[in-house]
Amino acid sequence: MELAHSLLLNEDAYSQLGEVPKAEFIFEWLRYLEKLLIATSRNDLKEKQKILVEQLLSLLNSSLGPPTRKLLAKNLAILYSIGDTFSVYETIDKCNDLIRSKDDSPSYLPTKLAAVVCLGSLYKKLGRILGNTFNDTVGNILKAMKSAESQGRYEIMLSLQNILNGLGAAATSCHRDIYKAARSCLTDRSMAVRCAAAKCLLELQKEATFMWSTDLDSVATLCFKSFEGSNYDVRISVSKLLGTILAKAIISKHLGAAASRQSIRKVSLEEVLELLGTGFLRGSSGFLRASGDMLKGTSSVSRDVRVGVTQAYVVFVSTLGGTWLEKNFAVFLSHILSLVSQSHPKATQTHIDTVCCRRCVSFILRATIGGLLGEKAQMAAAKIICQAIWKQKKVVDAVLSEGNLETRFGSTDVSASQHMLVCALQELGNLIHNLGTTAAPLLQDSSTGLLDSVISVVLHPSISVRLVAAWCLRCIAVALPCYLTPLLDRCLERLTVLKSSPEAVTGFSFAVAALLGAVKHCPLGIPHGRGKIIMALAEDLLCSAAQNSRLSAQRTQAGWLLIAALMTLGPAVVSHHLARVLLLWKCVFPASPKDLETEKSRGDSFTWQVTLEGRAGALSAIKSFVCHCGDLLTKEVIQHLLPPLPCAVDLLTQLSSILKSYGNPLKTPSVVYRQRLYELLILLPPQTYEGNLCAILRELAADLTAPDIQVAASTFLLPPLCHHDDLLILSPLLQETDHRFIEEQLLLGNGVACGSLEYDPYSIYEKNVEGDSIPKPLPPALSVISSAAKLFGFVCAHVGETQRLLILEQLTNSIKHTKGARQQIVQLHTVSSISNFLKYMAGSKGSLASEEMRRLALTLVMGALESHNPLLRCAAAEAWARLAQVVDDGAFTAGLAQVSFDKLKSARDVVTRTGHSLALGSLHRYLGGVSSQHLNSCVGILFTLSQDSTSPDVQTWALHSLSLLIDSAGPLFHVHVEPTLSLIIMLLLNVPPTHAEVHQSLGRCLNALITTLGPELQVNSTSVSTLRTSCLLGCAVMQDNPYCLVQAQAISCLQQLHMFAPRHVNLSSLVSCLCEILLDNSVLVNLCSPYLLLRRAVLACLRQLVQREAAEVSEHAVMLANEGRQESTPDFAAVSCVDTMQEEEGDKGDDAPVLTTRNDEKSHPFINPRWGTRVFAAECVCRIINQCENANSMHFDIALAQEMKKRDSRSDFLVLHLADLIRMAFMAATDHSDQLRLSGLETLLVIIRRFAAIPEPEFPGHVILEQYQANVGAALRPAFTSETPPDVIAKACQVCSAWIASGVVSDINDLRRVHQLLLSSLTKIQAGKEVPSHLYSESASTMEILAVLKAWAEVYIIAVQRHKNHKQTLKTGTCLEDSVKSGSHSPDGLLDLVCTDLGTLSRLWLAALQDYALLSLPSEFAAQLPAEGGTFYTAETTENAKLHYYNSWALILHATALWLTSTGFVVADPDEGASNLSRPVTPTSMCQGSSSRAAVKSPEEIYTDRFHLILGISVEFLCSLRSDATMESITACLHALQALLDVPWPRSKIGTDQDLGIELLNVLHRVILTRESPSIQLASLEVVRQIICAAQEHVKEKRRSAEVDDGAAEKETLPEFGEGKDTGGLVPGKSLVFAALELCVCILVRQLPELNPKLTGTPGVKATKPQILSEEGSRLVSASLVILSELPAVCSPEGSISILPTILYLTVGVLRETAVKLPGGQLSSTVAASLQALKGILSSPMARAEKSHTAWTDLLRSALTTVLDCWEPVSGAHEDLDEVSLLTAITIFILTTSPEVTTIPCLQNRCIEKFKATLKIKDTVVQIKTYQLLHSIFQYPNPAVSYPYIYSLASSIVEKLQEIDKRKTEDITELQIFQEGIKILEALVTIAEEQHRSQLVACLLPILISFLLDENALTSAPSVMRNLHDFALQNLMQFGPQYSSVFKNIMASSPALKARLETAIKGNQESVKVKLPSSKHTKHSGKNSSIQLKTNFF
Repeated sequence: MELAHSLLLNEDAYSQLGEVPKAEFIFEWLRYLEKLLIATSRNDLKEKQKILVEQLLSLLNSSLGPPTRKLLAKNLAILYSIGDTFSVYETIDKCNDLIRSKDDSPSYLPTKLAAVVCLGSLYKKLGRILGNTFNDTVGNILKAMKSAESQGRYEIMLSLQNILNGLGAAATSCHRDIYKAARSCLTDRSMAVRCAAAKCLLELQKEATFMWSTDLDSVATLCFKSFEGSNYDVRISVSKLLGTILAKAIISKHLGAAASRQSIRKVSLEEVLELLGTGFLRGSSGFLRASGDMLKGTSSVSRDVRVGVTQAYVVFVSTLGGTWLEKNFAVFLSHILSLVSQSHPKATQTHIDTVCCRRCVSFILRATIGGLLGEKAQMAAAKIICQAIWKQKKVVDAVLSEGNLETRFGSTDVSASQHMLVCALQELGNLIHNLGTTAAPLLQDSSTGLLDSVISVVLHPSISVRLVAAWCLRCIAVALPCYLTPLLDRCLERLTVLKSSPEAVTGFSFAVAALLGAVKHCPLGIPHGRGKIIMALAEDLLCSAAQNSRLSAQRTQAGWLLIAALMTLGPAVVSHHLARVLLLWKCVFPASPKDLETEKSRGDSFTWQVTLEGRAGALSAIKSFVCHCGDLLTKEVIQHLLPPLPCAVDLLTQLSSILKSYGNPLKTPSVVYRQRLYELLILLPPQTYEGNLCAILRELAADLTAPDIQVAASTFLLPPLCHHDDLLILSPLLQETDHRFIEEQLLLGNGVACGSLEYDPYSIYEKNVEGDSIPKPLPPALSVISSAAKLFGFVCAHVGETQRLLILEQLTNSIKHTKGARQQIVQLHTVSSISNFLKYMAGSKGSLASEEMRRLALTLVMGALESHNPLLRCAAAEAWARLAQVVDDGAFTAGLAQVSFDKLKSARDVVTRTGHSLALGSLHRYLGGVSSQHLNSCVGILFTLSQDSTSPDVQTWALHSLSLLIDSAGPLFHVHVEPTLSLIIMLLLNVPPTHAEVHQSLGRCLNALITTLGPELQVNSTSVSTLRTSCLLGCAVMQDNPYCLVQAQAISCLQQLHMFAPRHVNLSSLVSCLCEILLDNSVLVNLCSPYLLLRRAVLACLRQLVQREAAEVSEHAVMLANEGRQESTPDFAAVSCVDTMQEEEGDKGDDAPVLTTRNDEKSHPFINPRWGTRVFAAECVCRIINQCENANSMHFDIALAQEMKKRDSRSDFLVLHLADLIRMAFMAATDHSDQLRLSGLETLLVIIRRFAAIPEPEFPGHVILEQYQANVGAALRPAFTSETPPDVIAKACQVCSAWIASGVVSDINDLRRVHQLLLSSLTKIQAGKEVPSHLYSESASTMEILAVLKAWAEVYIIAVQRHKNHKQTLKTGTCLEDSVKSGSHSPDGLLDLVCTDLGTLSRLWLAALQDYALLSLPSEFAAQLPAEGGTFYTAETTENAKLHYYNSWALILHATALWLTSTGFVVADPDEGASNLSRPVTPTSMCQGSSSRAAVKSPEEIYTDRFHLILGISVEFLCSLRSDATMESITACLHALQALLDVPWPRSKIGTDQDLGIELLNVLHRVILTRESPSIQLASLEVVRQIICAAQEHVKEKRRSAEVDDGAAEKETLPEFGEGKDTGGLVPGKSLVFAALELCVCILVRQLPELNPKLTGTPGVKATKPQILSEEGSRLVSASLVILSELPAVCSPEGSISILPTILYLTVGVLRETAVKLPGGQLSSTVAASLQALKGILSSPMARAEKSHTAWTDLLRSALTTVLDCWEPVSGAHEDLDEVSLLTAITIFILTTSPEVTTIPCLQNRCIEKFKATLKIKDTVVQIKTYQLLHSIFQYPNPAVSYPYIYSLASSIVEKLQEIDKRKTEDITELQIFQEGIKILEALVTIAEEQHRSQLVACLLPILISFLLDENALTSAPSVMRNLHDFALQNLMQFGPQYSSVFKNIMASSPALKARLETAIKGNQESVKVKLPSSKHTKHSGKNSSIQLKTNFF
């Protein structure tokens, strides 16, 4: 294929190829040429133009396929438009000659077609340049059309469209001729030709004025004719043509001057609407002029015409646009509603017609009002609709008031109004539903009286109006949840008052049921008590039904409807009424078969009607119960449900005889009864009605084969039984489209009614499947069949083998014994039942054992496989495969396949070939890869069938089957990949574009092939590269196909390719193609993108691209935008990218309208997008912020961002848009729409959290959010008004607390503003349960209260924290100036603000925690819960409340713990106790029950309760952390425990109760194991440390009290306190110390695995290089070491011996593993911690206690040995060890332990050796540190310890000093060594005995004096020397007086020294005076910094 990439065709390469590769080669060359021509310069092109033209023209004769000829034509046109045009006339002549040719053979046809296409393309591109040649051309083409077949007519129409497009107004002379030709094509028998003609006429009307003036009527008639027998594509194209022309006629009226010059007929809006109305009502049968003769005809308008006209209405209005619609809405509405009024009886002749017309009218209203108007205009429209409703209402009232209902006039008027009302109410409901809470002003507007109008219609005489009015109320309630409860109350009140009016009883019961159905869409719910009222009312209606025969039926229906609707409220409500419902259920059926017989003999027609109504209602109610309250279906309840079932089934068997007795009136009730019973039985497990299975089965068989069913409704029975993928090969109507709502009626066939609400009032409360549109239940006669077929599957699977055989034989016979249409119906029902049976068997892993059974099933399915109904064939193929799956026998499956093979080989008819080819595919789908020989024969047969060009259907089905084969065969298919791919490409290049369904199947095959090849596609071998090119080529062909669904296939193939071989998919062209599809289609959403599936494919593909290559996709999209193709592209790019950053589970179809509404802004009159779009935008903003957070810190650093922006103006950062972000959040948070308010507040919350800490560079000490204080306050204020719903208040509280906690606002007065808002909500909730909310459920107020308490808790926690930090800063004295600057009052100020309400808050907090504790009890303790609920929740809403408590308990717990800590558990509340326990309940009063036990608890008990409450909640939560537990909750919980243990009283509690401590430690251990977060682990360790401290305090206290008690008694008799008692044993699980050790080991080994001897292989030391841990790791290790060092103090002496080895091993281990040399001799934090811990352990009193002294001494010696062993040179690891750390450790041992540990010679010598060795190290820092350590050892008071070191090391120090003295170094570090050395010598002088002192002083003085300088030298000396001089002089001045005699002797013996000293003193006298204080100061600070370690460890 690479050879095809050249400007000229590579003819050598081309000639060597075979047939299929040639076609591929040409296509690839033309594809490449198209890109190349645009890029080639004009001059280069001119050189080769001649040859290129010749090559291109020569291709015309080589029978090209449709895609190739299209490309060829395109290239020719581009070539001429860039290069010279002089030879173009020859080209045109050549094309015309080819068309004129008389050759009619099929082989010449492609040449003719190619010539036609070339002409179209040339004229389109070159237009008027071609001058007058077009007359001949058009004439020639039109002449050719007369003899052309359909493909020719199709291409000619498209070519004419292109010619018209290119020539524009210049082609006027040909307009009429083209018009005539296109007219005939518009009613062509080929649908593709009709579509092409519509496109041609659409192009023609742009210039041909006659079409929308003089010929308007005939164009309209023509279009109506064209709709007859049309398919979906034709309806889309022709409706677009008709709508556009009619809109043009209206617009031209406004064009004024131009129109007046020509005598154009002016058309008024009324005329246009009348024209459309005529088409809608009378179809294409002509127009009603003067006479009324037409009315006599009874022929009904065919449905396709009506649906087509409906779409034309929508196109007409959409073309005129939203502004036009706003102005003319009243006229438009009255016209549309008049279509279903009585003035046109034709439309409402039969009920079926009525339902269909109503549906069309609804569609027109929905598509125009819903699609074109902005929110304000929609509100205005709703008012106009409301007026229309009032108008109709008056008409009805007038009739009813006359009282003579019987008159003909009255009843017609009433029925006339009913259909108009149904459509108006339905649209009103949809409108308000979509407006959501923004519709509030509309309902509050009293002048409109919207609610009154809807409620008044609830009493309309027509049942369908009453139902739709109820539905409209439901829509209002879902949109505005605050109206739900008031509406419910109003309807219940009317129902009670008007109980004696039949209309009121049904109307208001519908309304109540509909409103109950709305509850599940309103998260805030309704008050719980309403359930009781409704239940009582329902019972009353049922009981009073018998009192008045006029009302019996209505009351019975209403009673059961209310009960059924009540069930949707779920188990929480229903459980309270269940007993009564079950009682009613039991009473509605006779108790025994005998009673049923008595009934039969007694009843009359009317009583049976009422009885059946009641029983059907009861069955519905129980079905509703089973659906909605599954949790209540316990064994016990099922036992109560069962008794009436046998009786219900008995009645079912008797129905036919009852019908015979009472005739027609019972027909519908009996069908409804059957349907209800079947529906209920489907839901119940078949075991529950085992005894009746056979009876039911017989009834089902009778129903399915009943002789009186006239309608074959396959379209609703079969789709669920076909595989979803197989439906794609059938009508596109079965797929989802934007017009599904009206197209559905065409699917069902003319005799079948569409679904409509009046067919099943019980559907009004069901959750609707299709979003917001009204439920559409099918007529009972149809739905009973569908239920029967479904139930048949279950029942048949559960009866015995013989029963099954009988039934199947019966079904087979019933098919045999019927004929014609009747036979088809029976076959349809039978096959759907058998399919259900096989599907159920396959699902439940059943099997068909008997041969006979298989034979019968096979016969039934086989017959259907050869049925003329394609849907039935499809279902049969599925059943065929299911049968093989159920039988599960290889031989049987092979037999089935063989049957299909034989049939396919012999049969020639389309039906057999399609059915059996799909059967083969299905077999493979369900049984996986069948044997390879089998596969080969399958592939062979399907290959042959797919090339059968005589029948597109056979090709489609065979290719579809092939795609199933490819999918299921997997790797086995590899051998067939190449031939299959070349077959697909060949067909793609040759099948005419008119056969879109074949192309779709080809696309599916290609998709399956790409999946089979998978990642192999990335390989670069020749064979794979060829395959890959072919795949890409196939995608290119499909992308060019004019049909949307084929394009969708292309996109999904490219998506697959991109998944497996991303480098080979050209992203830029793909992205631009995707964007164009979306943008083309979004401008007028109802027109240009007829296929929802294409939009979905585009979005799915974009989503995948963005997940992998977000940046590139954005770039391409932005580039597109810059090219200026569409103003709205960047908008789109942003949306698509944000939308796809996350996987959205939602239905992708819903994304499409969202995107379009965003892009429509430019083309639509309304600039303000609707609330849904704005919510989406707010969510996108939050996502963008989150993405930026993960991407780059610059987005949140204003200084850096501004800097980068200066460098490169294109770079952009989030922080620079902060003002916009705040503005957006503010606008959203203060909107009318509640959802938008929530999103706005969420956005504000995200902004506060992300931006709070960013400093303002221009004003240091301030943050950038400070300037937006006013905006934030203003955004929050509206949320705290009284009418705000609870969810908004809850969110606002969260934002308030986040704002206060963020620390942005420091000024108290500013804080007060927001604090005031929180205060108002606190006041509101204090009223609590006594003032219940009347609008929402109790759990909504629980949510609100807890949100407020949580917000206050967060504020209190922050206030306490700030107060603490402030105290610390004041303590350390640093930052004092800063704190004054920032207003030091603020930290306490906030705390003071909160403290004023702490009394109230603490009580509420404790009450909430008490509630939470009760709610988190396991279910087995449910009986212990208080019967009336807790403080903030009611018993009924327990389940819902749990979630709210779960979201807020943690912060409340933390705050409560802090509050208790601040009181120190010692101050009792002033109003605590008996005096004030009324409200709110505190945990003290809770659970005390009634006032009978008025015993007031003592403060001690109160505190114990509170302590256990907090501890209990924490432990319960921490010990079983759920996977969804947030970090926030865990941290808050641990902080609460920390706060609790900060005060002595709780610590003493934990200390005294050892089991409690151990449990806590185990829980914390678990937290550490399961949560990796360092912050959580650190917090846990802090709690562990506190627990250990508590235990220590307890042990100390016990020892102290024992000593006091025993006074002078013998010490030996004291009992041992602490763990380990006398034995020293620690029992795991019973020992606190053991638990703490486990926990510390866990942390240490995780950070330093080398500490684990098992891991490292050998016990003891294993040399590894020491390492530095991360900062977090170091902190964890340090915290663990602190705990370890505290442990000995908790033990008894014996116990301490048990744990000491472990503790020492770990501490020394940490030292060894982390002692890394750091620059400047610093110690790592872990080393410092281990040294500190070591010091703590060594200084433990246990080391000196009598009982443990010896053991400790031994162990400590071992530890010291271990430290010394660290030096041993094993594998060179010691080189990295830090000697200073180890020496420090040794020094700690020497100084801290008792002398006997370190004075044993072997250890002492080793220690001295280490010091000697270290002193020899050249590293000066090490030496300095060593000197410091020795200094401390030399000063040790015990000579046994210090002397050996002095003897061994002093001399070398003196030598070193003398050496430095000689060198007179100027190196600063050496001088530091010198100073340290001097200090050591001074120390030695102090320690030395009298007789040796003089020698030492004599040694020291000369060294000191040698560093003194005379005056001259002093001034010029470097600072180092001067410092030394000062140091020496100072020491001499101190020394002289101290040891005066020695001093004098030396001075006397050495005059030189004396002289030097004197000059120094004299010359320096003055300066010494001045400098002494300062030098002291410097020396002091020097000492401070250099001996920091000492202060730490010794």
